[in-house]
Parts: sequence; structure tokens; C-alpha cells
Amino acid sequence: MKTFSKYAFAAAYLATATTAFAPSASLNNNNKIITQTTTPTATQLFSTVDDKTEVREYFNNEGFSRWNKIYSDSDEVNSVQLDIRNGHDQTIQKILNWVKDDGDISGKSVCDCGCGVGSLAIPLAMMGAEVSASDISDAMATEAAARAKSLGIENAKFYTSDLESVTGKYNTVTCVDVAIHYPTDKMAEMVEHLCSLADDRVLISFAPKTWYYELLKKIGELFPGPSKTTRAYLHEERVVRDALERSGFKVAREEMTGTNFYFSRLLEAKRV
Repeated sequence: MKTFSKYAFAAAYLATATTAFAPSASLNNNNKIITQTTTPTATQLFSTVDDKTEVREYFNNEGFSRWNKIYSDSDEVNSVQLDIRNGHDQTIQKILNWVKDDGDISGKSVCDCGCGVGSLAIPLAMMGAEVSASDISDAMATEAAARAKSLGIENAKFYTSDLESVTGKYNTVTCVDVAIHYPTDKMAEMVEHLCSLADDRVLISFAPKTWYYELLKKIGELFPGPSKTTRAYLHEERVVRDALERSGFKVAREEMTGTNFYFSRLLEAKRV
């Protein structure tokens, strides 16, 4: 019964919360879920502009307060939020381990799209990379800059921008747990834009669309659905890989991170 209860709750969570995969969840400290994910159809799909507005407003207001605590050492988090923190930290650490193993990041340029509070951008800068990091949320980008300044980091700049507006050329482009906000029909375009910014490699994570997660969502739809904040999208891995290949990149390394409430597929693709 205990095992069933665990997966039943996970199913309900997958059907209603974006935190199960990436940073757009909405939970209060009583473990009450207040976000909802939807699967787009031809008649239900909202425009990217609407998604952008929704995400920008959420992470500039209530979402910023919540996720700033999750992406910190704050004790003001519940057990689900702590699980998500641990999952996200695992994804970040996997990237840092790859970079460390390569041993060539010092002096190289890195563009971190959707940087949040700097969870990846800051340690990359501390490893010697020249970092340009952006986030659609001004509150997030400002917090990231403040954290970097408090550590005496001078080789990282943070600014406010949506992903499509980022320009330039960089050795490495990273985009971690951002694709959750992109509708299915916009995913390939987003990946191709990231590739256009990268000279050498792209690192991207996304919520994988598999029969298992889809099943959990369907089971979860049997549970009452509370109010939502941002929409969440799962993506087929083949769509991401095809977009990378069309842009002249080949997947070199891959990882999967899964905790009770966080699921993220990580791909590193290098230009060929």
C-alpha cells in the first residue's frame, strides 16, 4: 500500500505540476500542489508569446520567491521542493563533471540560456569560463548577478532576455530545465537557435516524453486539479536529437536524472 500511495501521489503530481521535471512548479510549504501541466492539441495550443508572458510574470513574482529558496541552502522548503532541489543539483553536477573531465573550459566562452539564479553559470565562471548568462525573468537574472558579485566573480555577466533574443557566438551553449516551457511545435526551433549560437557544443536538458510519464499523467488526471501557474511540456527525445543533427551536431554524452519529483534528460552535443 505504501508503494502504491507513493506512485499514486507521483501520478497526481505529474498531472498537475511542472516541478516534476523542471523549474516551473508551484507548491506551498504544506505540499499543496498549485500548478497544472497540459498537453497541447491543435485547438488548445497557446502561442509562444502567451507562454513567455506567463513564465515571465510567474518568475518575476511568486515563482521567484519560491524558486529562489529551492535553488539555495534555505531550510524554508518542503520535502517535495527538497527532492526537486536535489534532482536539479544532480543535473548541474553531471554537467560540471563533464566539463571538469574535459579540462578545457578556462578562458572559453559560455552562453547559459535560462540561467535562473546562476546554479550553472556561477560554478562555470569559477572554473574560469567567460560566461554570458540570461533569463526571461529580471528577478532571476538580478539574483544571479548578486550571487556572483558576493563571490567576487567578475568573468560572468547576467542580463534579462528571452531565449530567442540571445545573439552572439560562444564555445559552449547551455540550456538546463528550460524546454519545459516550450510548446512541442516550438521545441525543434528552440534547439536549432541554441545550436546557431554554439561554435563547439550544446548542453540541453528537457522533460522526456515517455510512455511511463505519459501514463502517470493520465492516472493523475483522475485526481482533482488545482489552479495552475505555468504550462509544462514534455518532449520526445527524437525531436531534440533530430534538431541537433540538422544543425550539424552529434550527441556525445547523455544522462538521465530521476528523483521522486524531478525527471530530466541531459544531452551534450558537439559540432561535427
